[in-house]
Amino acid sequence: MFRARFATGVVVVLALAAICAAQSATASCNLDDGRQVYIRYNPVSGKSEKPQNGKPWTPGGAPMTLFTEADLTLGGSPVPTGAYTVYPIPAKDKWTLAVNKNVTAGAPYDEKEDLARVAMETDQVPEPAETLEVAFAHYQNKCTLRIYFGKVASFADFMVK
Repeated sequence: MFRARFATGVVVVLALAAICAAQSATASCNLDDGRQVYIRYNPVSGKSEKPQNGKPWTPGGAPMTLFTEADLTLGGSPVPTGAYTVYPIPAKDKWTLAVNKNVTAGAPYDEKEDLARVAMETDQVPEPAETLEVAFAHYQNKCTLRIYFGKVASFADFMVK
């Protein structure tokens, strides 16, 4: 009896893990020396979520997570090798990007934990993105984070040290 319940529990846990994994997406920046910078996020629909101006956005209820194998800078602030949470902060004309040291699951956003904060280059696009799209563009010593949501396109440069 115990084995049957245990096996059922394992199947349920594996199914939930597969569902959660299917709900997240990853964007990566491959550096010339083989190291990577990547970000994990929930590709939410513009129909189901409306980020609030001036409030840190957690798509799908969870912050984006940045993993870097290289030391970076964002807006002149150092972002050492490691894992961080990332919060886009929408505004009417210009978004802000905050990189936060606290990676504890379910922890509320605390601005005092910000490692870097930068105004993003923000523009309007003619065709709205149906879901949140996040990508990196690699050029020389920078990885440009690109966030597309609705008719907004926002960009921030992570410079490789």
